[in-house]
Amino acid sequence: MAIDYSQLIPNNVDLSSDRRLQRALENWQPRFLDWWKDMGPDGTQAYEVYLRTAISTDSNGWANFGFVRMPEYRWGIFLADRDPERQIAYGDNKGKPVWQDVPGELRSTLRRLIVTQGDTEPASVEQQRLLGKTAPSLYDLRNLFQINVEEGRHLWAMVYLLHAYFGRDGREEAEEMLVRHSGDPDKPRILGAFNEATPDWLSFFMFTYFTDRDGKYQLASLAESGFDPLARSCRFMLTEEAHHMFVGETGITRILQRTCELMKEHKTDDVRSLGVIDLATMQKYLNFHFSVSLDLFGQEASTNAANYYTMGVKGRFLETRIDDDHLLTNATYEIDTAEDGRIVKKTVPALQALNERLRQDYIEDCAKGVLRWNKAIERAGFNFEMKLPHRAFNRRIGAFAGMRISPDGRVLSAADWAAHEGKWLPTDEDRAYVTSLMGPAVTEPGKFAHWIAPPARGINNQPGDFEYVRFN
Repeated sequence: MAIDYSQLIPNNVDLSSDRRLQRALENWQPRFLDWWKDMGPDGTQAYEVYLRTAISTDSNGWANFGFVRMPEYRWGIFLADRDPERQIAYGDNKGKPVWQDVPGELRSTLRRLIVTQGDTEPASVEQQRLLGKTAPSLYDLRNLFQINVEEGRHLWAMVYLLHAYFGRDGREEAEEMLVRHSGDPDKPRILGAFNEATPDWLSFFMFTYFTDRDGKYQLASLAESGFDPLARSCRFMLTEEAHHMFVGETGITRILQRTCELMKEHKTDDVRSLGVIDLATMQKYLNFHFSVSLDLFGQEASTNAANYYTMGVKGRFLETRIDDDHLLTNATYEIDTAEDGRIVKKTVPALQALNERLRQDYIEDCAKGVLRWNKAIERAGFNFEMKLPHRAFNRRIGAFAGMRISPDGRVLSAADWAAHEGKWLPTDEDRAYVTSLMGPAVTEPGKFAHWIAPPARGINNQPGDFEYVRFN
Protein backbone atom coordinates (compact mmCIF):
# COMPACT_ATOMS: atom_id res chain seq x y z
CA MET A 1 0.00 0.00 0.00
CA ALA A 2 1.54 3.31 -1.10
CA ILE A 3 2.04 6.12 1.40
CA ASP A 4 0.72 9.60 0.62
CA TYR A 5 3.54 12.08 1.28
CA SER A 6 1.66 15.05 -0.12
CA GLN A 7 -0.08 15.67 3.21
CA LEU A 8 1.27 17.36 6.33
CA ILE A 9 1.13 13.98 8.05
CA PRO A 10 2.19 11.19 5.65
CA ASN A 11 -0.21 8.27 5.87
CA ASN A 12 -1.88 5.37 4.11
CA VAL A 13 -5.15 5.55 6.07
CA ASP A 14 -6.90 8.22 3.94
CA LEU A 15 -6.54 10.70 6.77
CA SER A 16 -7.86 13.60 4.68
CA SER A 17 -11.29 11.97 4.56
CA ASP A 18 -11.75 12.57 8.31
CA ARG A 19 -11.17 16.28 8.81
CA ARG A 20 -11.80 16.17 12.56
CA LEU A 21 -9.19 13.46 13.11
CA GLN A 22 -6.78 15.15 10.74
CA ARG A 23 -7.03 18.45 12.62
CA ALA A 24 -6.54 16.72 15.98
CA LEU A 25 -3.37 14.99 14.78
CA GLU A 26 -2.10 18.16 13.11
CA ASN A 27 -2.53 19.89 16.48
CA TRP A 28 -0.55 17.10 18.18
CA GLN A 29 2.25 17.22 15.61
CA PRO A 30 3.89 20.48 16.86
CA ARG A 31 3.91 19.07 20.39
CA PHE A 32 5.67 15.98 19.11
CA LEU A 33 8.25 18.10 17.31
CA ASP A 34 8.82 20.16 20.46
CA TRP A 35 9.34 16.93 22.38
CA TRP A 36 11.81 15.74 19.72
CA LYS A 37 13.81 18.96 19.96
CA ASP A 38 13.86 18.87 23.77
CA MET A 39 14.20 15.12 24.43
CA GLY A 40 15.43 13.60 21.15
CA PRO A 41 19.08 13.24 20.06
CA ASP A 42 20.91 16.17 21.63
CA GLY A 43 22.42 18.88 19.45
CA THR A 44 21.64 17.20 16.14
CA GLN A 45 19.00 19.44 14.59
CA ALA A 46 21.15 20.48 11.61
CA TYR A 47 22.76 17.09 10.91
CA GLU A 48 21.99 15.47 7.57
CA VAL A 49 21.68 11.73 8.19
CA TYR A 50 21.56 8.86 5.70
CA LEU A 51 18.21 7.38 6.73
CA ARG A 52 15.68 5.00 5.28
CA THR A 53 12.14 6.32 4.95
CA ALA A 54 9.12 4.10 4.40
CA ILE A 55 7.46 4.58 1.01
CA SER A 56 5.18 1.54 1.13
CA THR A 57 4.02 -1.13 3.57
CA ASP A 58 4.81 -3.82 1.02
CA SER A 59 7.63 -6.04 2.29
CA ASN A 60 9.44 -5.68 -1.05
CA GLY A 61 11.07 -2.32 -1.66
CA TRP A 62 9.28 -0.65 1.23
CA ALA A 63 11.91 2.01 1.99
CA ASN A 64 14.14 4.58 0.29
CA PHE A 65 17.51 5.80 1.56
CA GLY A 66 18.61 9.42 1.49
CA PHE A 67 19.98 12.29 3.55
CA VAL A 68 17.46 13.89 5.90
CA ARG A 69 17.61 16.38 8.76
CA MET A 70 15.91 14.52 11.59
CA PRO A 71 13.44 17.28 12.58
CA GLU A 72 12.31 17.14 8.93
CA TYR A 73 11.87 13.36 8.91
CA ARG A 74 8.41 12.50 7.57
CA TRP A 75 6.92 10.75 10.56
CA GLY A 76 3.53 9.38 9.69
CA ILE A 77 0.82 6.74 10.03
CA PHE A 78 1.46 3.50 8.19
CA LEU A 79 -0.65 0.35 8.56
CA ALA A 80 -0.10 -2.97 6.83
CA ASP A 81 -2.61 -3.82 4.12
CA ARG A 82 -6.05 -4.84 5.29
CA ASP A 83 -7.15 -8.43 4.69
CA PRO A 84 -10.95 -8.31 4.23
CA GLU A 85 -11.20 -12.03 4.98
CA ARG A 86 -9.23 -11.93 8.22
CA GLN A 87 -10.86 -13.60 11.22
CA ILE A 88 -10.01 -13.71 14.91
CA ALA A 89 -7.80 -16.77 15.32
CA TYR A 90 -8.24 -17.58 19.01
CA GLY A 91 -10.30 -17.20 22.16
CA ASP A 92 -14.05 -16.94 22.61
CA ASN A 93 -14.38 -14.93 19.38
CA LYS A 94 -12.41 -17.40 17.25
CA GLY A 95 -13.70 -17.52 13.70
CA LYS A 96 -15.50 -14.19 13.82
CA PRO A 97 -14.51 -11.27 11.59
CA VAL A 98 -11.91 -8.98 13.12
CA TRP A 99 -13.14 -5.67 14.52
CA GLN A 100 -12.65 -2.46 12.58
CA ASP A 101 -13.91 -0.45 15.56
CA VAL A 102 -13.36 -0.90 19.28
CA PRO A 103 -16.00 -3.09 20.95
CA GLY A 104 -17.45 -1.08 23.85
CA GLU A 105 -16.70 -3.74 26.45
CA LEU A 106 -13.02 -3.85 25.39
CA ARG A 107 -12.43 -0.11 25.23
CA SER A 108 -10.52 0.19 28.51
CA THR A 109 -8.48 -2.97 27.92
CA LEU A 110 -7.39 -2.00 24.42
CA ARG A 111 -6.58 1.55 25.43
CA ARG A 112 -4.33 0.30 28.24
CA LEU A 113 -2.46 -2.05 25.90
CA ILE A 114 -1.96 0.67 23.28
CA VAL A 115 -0.80 3.24 25.84
CA THR A 116 1.68 0.82 27.42
CA GLN A 117 3.16 -0.09 24.03
CA GLY A 118 3.17 3.51 22.87
CA ASP A 119 4.93 4.73 26.01
CA THR A 120 7.97 2.57 25.30
CA GLU A 121 8.67 4.24 21.96
CA PRO A 122 9.58 7.79 23.06
CA ALA A 123 11.12 6.36 26.24
CA SER A 124 13.95 4.65 24.37
CA VAL A 125 14.67 7.83 22.40
CA GLU A 126 15.01 9.69 25.70
CA GLN A 127 17.27 7.00 27.13
CA GLN A 128 19.62 7.31 24.14
CA ARG A 129 19.56 11.07 23.56
CA LEU A 130 23.20 11.71 24.61
CA LEU A 131 24.80 8.68 22.94
CA GLY A 132 25.59 10.56 19.75
CA LYS A 133 28.25 12.54 21.59
CA THR A 134 30.33 9.37 22.06
CA ALA A 135 29.50 7.46 18.85
CA PRO A 136 32.29 5.02 17.89
CA SER A 137 31.82 5.79 14.16
CA LEU A 138 29.58 7.53 11.64
CA TYR A 139 28.16 4.09 10.81
CA ASP A 140 27.06 3.62 14.42
CA LEU A 141 25.85 7.19 14.75
CA ARG A 142 23.65 6.72 11.70
CA ASN A 143 22.23 3.46 13.11
CA LEU A 144 21.43 5.17 16.40
CA PHE A 145 19.55 7.93 14.58
CA GLN A 146 17.70 5.43 12.38
CA ILE A 147 16.44 3.64 15.47
CA ASN A 148 15.48 6.94 17.08
CA VAL A 149 13.39 8.20 14.17
CA GLU A 150 11.66 4.84 13.82
CA GLU A 151 10.80 4.74 17.52
CA GLY A 152 9.31 8.18 16.94
CA ARG A 153 7.24 6.78 14.08
CA HIS A 154 6.08 3.90 16.26
CA LEU A 155 4.83 6.49 18.73
CA TRP A 156 2.85 8.05 15.87
CA ALA A 157 1.31 4.65 15.13
CA MET A 158 -0.06 4.32 18.66
CA VAL A 159 -1.10 7.99 18.86
CA TYR A 160 -3.12 7.58 15.66
CA LEU A 161 -5.03 4.67 17.22
CA LEU A 162 -5.70 6.65 20.39
CA HIS A 163 -6.98 9.67 18.45
CA ALA A 164 -8.96 7.71 15.89
CA TYR A 165 -10.71 5.20 18.16
CA PHE A 166 -10.74 6.43 21.77
CA GLY A 167 -12.11 9.97 21.68
CA ARG A 168 -11.19 12.43 24.42
CA ASP A 169 -9.62 9.72 26.58
CA GLY A 170 -7.33 8.77 23.71
CA ARG A 171 -6.32 12.37 23.03
CA GLU A 172 -5.46 12.88 26.69
CA GLU A 173 -3.39 9.69 26.74
CA ALA A 174 -1.51 10.88 23.65
CA GLU A 175 -0.65 14.12 25.42
CA GLU A 176 0.58 12.24 28.49
CA MET A 177 3.04 10.25 26.42
CA LEU A 178 4.90 13.50 25.78
CA VAL A 179 4.73 14.50 29.46
CA ARG A 180 6.22 11.34 30.97
CA HIS A 181 9.99 11.05 30.58
CA SER A 182 12.47 8.22 31.06
CA GLY A 183 13.92 8.26 34.57
CA ASP A 184 11.84 11.26 35.68
CA PRO A 185 11.22 10.82 39.43
CA ASP A 186 7.82 12.51 39.21
CA LYS A 187 6.59 11.43 35.76
CA PRO A 188 8.49 8.25 34.84
CA ARG A 189 7.75 5.97 31.93
CA ILE A 190 5.30 3.14 32.61
CA LEU A 191 7.69 0.15 32.39
CA GLY A 192 10.80 -0.11 34.55
CA ALA A 193 13.27 -1.08 31.81
CA PHE A 194 12.48 2.19 30.06
CA ASN A 195 13.55 4.23 33.07
CA GLU A 196 17.03 2.68 33.17
CA ALA A 197 19.94 4.79 31.97
CA THR A 198 21.64 3.99 28.65
CA PRO A 199 24.89 5.86 29.27
CA ASP A 200 27.28 4.04 26.94
CA TRP A 201 27.38 2.10 23.70
CA LEU A 202 27.79 -1.31 25.31
CA SER A 203 24.51 -0.65 27.14
CA PHE A 204 22.95 0.57 23.89
CA PHE A 205 23.87 -2.56 21.98
CA MET A 206 22.64 -4.77 24.83
CA PHE A 207 19.42 -2.74 24.99
CA THR A 208 18.75 -3.04 21.27
CA TYR A 209 19.48 -6.77 21.35
CA PHE A 210 17.53 -7.69 24.47
CA THR A 211 14.96 -4.98 25.21
CA ASP A 212 14.03 -4.26 21.60
CA ARG A 213 13.60 -8.01 21.21
CA ASP A 214 10.97 -7.88 23.93
CA GLY A 215 9.33 -5.27 21.71
CA LYS A 216 9.36 -7.77 18.86
CA TYR A 217 7.42 -10.30 20.92
CA GLN A 218 4.95 -7.79 22.32
CA LEU A 219 4.29 -6.37 18.85
CA ALA A 220 3.93 -9.85 17.37
CA SER A 221 1.33 -10.72 20.02
CA LEU A 222 -0.57 -7.50 19.36
CA ALA A 223 -0.32 -8.18 15.61
CA GLU A 224 -2.66 -11.11 16.32
CA SER A 225 -5.26 -8.79 17.88
CA GLY A 226 -8.89 -8.99 16.90
CA PHE A 227 -8.81 -5.18 16.75
CA ASP A 228 -7.62 -4.98 13.16
CA PRO A 229 -6.20 -1.42 13.10
CA LEU A 230 -3.92 -2.34 16.02
CA ALA A 231 -2.88 -5.60 14.37
CA ARG A 232 -2.09 -3.86 11.09
CA SER A 233 -0.10 -1.12 12.87
CA CYS A 234 2.02 -3.67 14.69
CA ARG A 235 2.68 -5.78 11.62
CA PHE A 236 4.39 -2.87 9.89
CA MET A 237 6.20 -1.82 13.06
CA LEU A 238 7.75 -5.31 13.14
CA THR A 239 9.24 -4.66 9.69
CA GLU A 240 11.15 -1.69 11.10
CA GLU A 241 12.00 -3.36 14.42
CA ALA A 242 14.18 -6.01 12.77
CA HIS A 243 16.92 -3.45 12.05
CA HIS A 244 17.03 -2.40 15.71
CA MET A 245 17.85 -5.93 16.83
CA PHE A 246 20.39 -6.27 14.00
CA VAL A 247 22.19 -3.20 15.35
CA GLY A 248 22.34 -4.76 18.81
CA GLU A 249 23.53 -8.19 17.75
CA THR A 250 26.17 -6.97 15.32
CA GLY A 251 27.32 -4.26 17.72
CA ILE A 252 28.09 -6.84 20.41
CA THR A 253 29.73 -9.09 17.80
CA ARG A 254 32.03 -6.25 16.74
CA ILE A 255 33.03 -5.49 20.35
CA LEU A 256 33.77 -9.18 20.92
CA GLN A 257 35.78 -9.31 17.70
CA ARG A 258 37.94 -6.35 18.69
CA THR A 259 38.51 -7.68 22.20
CA CYS A 260 39.50 -11.10 20.88
CA GLU A 261 41.88 -9.51 18.36
CA LEU A 262 43.81 -7.81 21.16
CA MET A 263 43.65 -10.86 23.43
CA LYS A 264 45.30 -12.87 20.67
CA GLU A 265 47.82 -10.20 19.76
CA HIS A 266 48.95 -9.60 23.35
CA LYS A 267 48.34 -13.15 24.63
CA THR A 268 46.30 -11.99 27.61
CA ASP A 269 42.69 -11.79 28.74
CA ASP A 270 43.49 -8.82 30.98
CA VAL A 271 42.61 -6.34 28.25
CA ARG A 272 41.49 -3.27 30.16
CA SER A 273 45.00 -1.90 29.97
CA LEU A 274 44.66 -2.25 26.20
CA GLY A 275 41.57 -0.07 26.04
CA VAL A 276 38.91 -2.63 25.12
CA ILE A 277 36.05 -4.32 27.00
CA ASP A 278 36.91 -7.63 28.65
CA LEU A 279 34.64 -10.62 28.11
CA ALA A 280 33.73 -10.92 31.79
CA THR A 281 32.38 -7.38 31.83
CA MET A 282 30.36 -8.06 28.70
CA GLN A 283 28.83 -11.07 30.44
CA LYS A 284 27.81 -8.86 33.37
CA TYR A 285 26.11 -6.39 31.05
CA LEU A 286 24.36 -9.29 29.32
CA ASN A 287 23.12 -10.56 32.70
CA PHE A 288 21.72 -7.15 33.59
CA HIS A 289 19.96 -6.33 30.33
CA PHE A 290 18.54 -9.82 29.86
CA SER A 291 17.09 -9.94 33.37
CA VAL A 292 15.60 -6.44 33.15
CA SER A 293 14.02 -7.34 29.81
CA LEU A 294 12.51 -10.55 31.23
CA ASP A 295 10.55 -8.41 33.67
CA LEU A 296 8.75 -6.76 30.75
CA PHE A 297 6.74 -9.94 30.18
CA GLY A 298 4.98 -9.60 33.55
CA GLN A 299 3.79 -12.20 36.01
CA GLU A 300 4.45 -15.87 35.32
CA ALA A 301 0.79 -16.74 35.92
CA SER A 302 -1.52 -13.93 34.87
CA THR A 303 -5.30 -13.63 34.75
CA ASN A 304 -4.90 -10.45 32.69
CA ALA A 305 -3.03 -12.35 29.97
CA ALA A 306 -5.71 -15.05 30.07
CA ASN A 307 -8.45 -12.46 29.67
CA TYR A 308 -6.66 -10.70 26.80
CA TYR A 309 -6.45 -14.01 24.96
CA THR A 310 -9.98 -15.15 25.66
CA MET A 311 -11.37 -11.77 24.56
CA GLY A 312 -9.31 -11.83 21.38
CA VAL A 313 -7.25 -8.68 21.98
CA LYS A 314 -3.75 -10.19 22.31
CA GLY A 315 -2.61 -13.54 20.97
CA ARG A 316 0.50 -15.68 21.18
CA PHE A 317 3.65 -15.28 19.11
CA LEU A 318 2.83 -16.55 15.60
CA GLU A 319 -0.59 -17.67 16.83
CA THR A 320 -1.84 -19.09 13.54
CA ARG A 321 1.20 -21.38 13.21
CA ILE A 322 0.55 -23.13 16.53
CA ASP A 323 -1.04 -26.55 16.24
CA ASP A 324 -3.75 -26.59 18.93
CA ASP A 325 -7.39 -25.57 19.30
CA HIS A 326 -6.57 -21.86 19.95
CA LEU A 327 -9.01 -21.92 22.86
CA LEU A 328 -6.77 -23.45 25.56
CA THR A 329 -9.78 -24.12 27.78
CA ASN A 330 -8.47 -27.47 29.01
CA ALA A 331 -4.78 -27.08 28.18
CA THR A 332 -1.97 -26.79 30.75
CA TYR A 333 1.57 -25.40 30.72
CA GLU A 334 4.51 -25.96 33.04
CA ILE A 335 6.13 -22.85 34.50
CA ASP A 336 8.97 -22.08 36.88
CA THR A 337 7.76 -20.29 39.97
CA ALA A 338 8.70 -19.71 43.61
CA GLU A 339 7.31 -21.51 46.65
CA ASP A 340 8.66 -21.21 50.18
CA GLY A 341 11.87 -19.63 48.91
CA ARG A 342 12.51 -22.39 46.38
CA ILE A 343 12.33 -22.52 42.59
CA VAL A 344 9.77 -25.15 41.62
CA LYS A 345 8.02 -26.29 38.48
CA LYS A 346 4.26 -26.00 38.51
CA THR A 347 1.61 -26.99 36.01
CA VAL A 348 -0.99 -24.26 35.54
CA PRO A 349 -3.84 -23.62 33.10
CA ALA A 350 -2.31 -22.65 29.77
CA LEU A 351 -4.44 -19.50 29.63
CA GLN A 352 -2.82 -18.21 32.79
CA ALA A 353 0.68 -19.05 31.53
CA LEU A 354 0.58 -16.97 28.34
CA ASN A 355 3.10 -14.43 29.66
CA GLU A 356 5.48 -17.24 30.51
CA ARG A 357 5.03 -18.94 27.16
CA LEU A 358 5.86 -15.66 25.42
CA ARG A 359 8.85 -15.21 27.74
CA GLN A 360 10.04 -18.71 26.79
CA ASP A 361 9.73 -17.88 23.08
CA TYR A 362 11.81 -14.76 23.78
CA ILE A 363 14.49 -16.68 25.74
CA GLU A 364 14.90 -19.20 22.92
CA ASP A 365 15.28 -16.37 20.42
CA CYS A 366 17.85 -14.57 22.59
CA ALA A 367 19.85 -17.80 22.88
CA LYS A 368 20.35 -17.90 19.09
CA GLY A 369 22.24 -14.63 19.08
CA VAL A 370 24.31 -15.64 22.11
CA LEU A 371 25.25 -18.82 20.24
CA ARG A 372 26.49 -16.70 17.33
CA TRP A 373 28.53 -14.55 19.73
CA ASN A 374 30.11 -17.69 21.16
CA LYS A 375 30.99 -18.95 17.70
CA ALA A 376 32.79 -15.65 17.07
CA ILE A 377 34.78 -16.14 20.29
CA GLU A 378 35.53 -19.75 19.36
CA ARG A 379 36.70 -18.77 15.86
CA ALA A 380 39.12 -16.36 17.49
CA GLY A 381 40.59 -19.30 19.39
CA PHE A 382 39.30 -18.66 22.92
CA ASN A 383 37.48 -20.91 25.36
CA PHE A 384 34.97 -18.47 26.82
CA GLU A 385 31.21 -18.94 26.69
CA MET A 386 28.67 -16.16 27.00
CA LYS A 387 25.55 -17.47 28.76
CA LEU A 388 22.02 -16.33 29.41
CA PRO A 389 21.41 -16.33 33.17
CA HIS A 390 18.57 -18.28 34.73
CA ARG A 391 15.14 -16.70 34.17
CA ALA A 392 14.87 -16.10 37.95
CA PHE A 393 18.13 -14.12 38.20
CA ASN A 394 17.92 -10.44 39.22
CA ARG A 395 14.17 -10.21 38.76
CA ARG A 396 12.08 -7.31 40.05
CA ILE A 397 8.67 -8.40 38.75
CA GLY A 398 6.93 -11.75 39.05
CA ALA A 399 7.30 -14.75 41.30
CA PHE A 400 11.08 -14.28 41.66
CA ALA A 401 11.05 -10.57 42.48
CA GLY A 402 13.46 -9.81 45.30
CA MET A 403 14.82 -13.36 45.54
CA ARG A 404 18.59 -13.85 45.58
CA ILE A 405 19.23 -16.31 42.77
CA SER A 406 22.51 -17.03 41.02
CA PRO A 407 22.88 -16.99 37.22
CA ASP A 408 22.83 -20.80 37.25
CA GLY A 409 19.57 -20.88 39.22
CA ARG A 410 20.66 -21.50 42.83
CA VAL A 411 18.79 -19.80 45.67
CA LEU A 412 21.34 -17.94 47.80
CA SER A 413 21.58 -16.49 51.27
CA ALA A 414 21.96 -12.74 51.64
CA ALA A 415 25.65 -13.23 52.47
CA ASP A 416 26.30 -15.40 49.39
CA TRP A 417 24.53 -12.90 47.13
CA ALA A 418 26.52 -9.99 48.57
CA ALA A 419 29.77 -11.91 48.08
CA HIS A 420 29.10 -12.64 44.42
CA GLU A 421 26.87 -9.85 43.09
CA GLY A 422 29.86 -7.93 41.74
CA LYS A 423 30.90 -10.98 39.69
CA TRP A 424 27.48 -11.23 38.05
CA LEU A 425 26.26 -7.66 37.57
CA PRO A 426 28.10 -4.50 36.51
CA THR A 427 29.76 -2.73 39.42
CA ASP A 428 30.35 1.01 39.68
CA GLU A 429 33.95 0.30 38.70
CA ASP A 430 32.82 -1.64 35.60
CA ARG A 431 30.48 1.13 34.53
CA ALA A 432 33.16 3.76 35.12
CA TYR A 433 35.62 1.79 33.00
CA VAL A 434 33.18 1.34 30.10
CA THR A 435 32.26 5.02 30.32
CA SER A 436 35.96 5.93 30.20
CA LEU A 437 36.20 4.31 26.77
CA MET A 438 33.41 6.47 25.41
CA GLY A 439 35.54 9.30 24.09
CA PRO A 440 34.38 12.09 21.80
CA ALA A 441 32.39 10.87 18.81
CA VAL A 442 34.48 9.48 15.95
CA THR A 443 33.37 11.63 13.02
CA GLU A 444 35.89 10.83 10.29
CA PRO A 445 34.36 8.56 7.64
CA GLY A 446 35.71 5.02 7.77
CA LYS A 447 37.29 5.42 11.23
CA PHE A 448 36.21 3.53 14.35
CA ALA A 449 36.82 3.79 18.08
CA HIS A 450 39.63 1.58 19.38
CA TRP A 451 37.29 -0.75 21.29
CA ILE A 452 35.07 -1.87 18.40
CA ALA A 453 35.71 -3.52 15.03
CA PRO A 454 34.28 -2.20 11.74
CA PRO A 455 31.10 -3.83 10.41
CA ALA A 456 31.23 -6.57 7.80
CA ARG A 457 29.36 -4.36 5.32
CA GLY A 458 27.87 -0.91 5.10
CA ILE A 459 24.23 0.14 5.32
CA ASN A 460 22.54 -0.29 1.94
CA ASN A 461 25.87 -1.71 0.69
CA GLN A 462 27.67 1.59 1.09
CA PRO A 463 31.52 1.54 1.14
CA GLY A 464 33.44 1.48 4.41
CA ASP A 465 34.35 5.17 4.25
CA PHE A 466 30.84 6.39 3.43
CA GLU A 467 29.86 9.66 5.11
CA TYR A 468 26.66 8.54 6.85
CA VAL A 469 26.22 11.81 8.76
CA ARG A 470 26.98 15.30 7.50
CA PHE A 471 27.60 17.86 10.24
CA ASN A 472 26.26 21.26 9.23
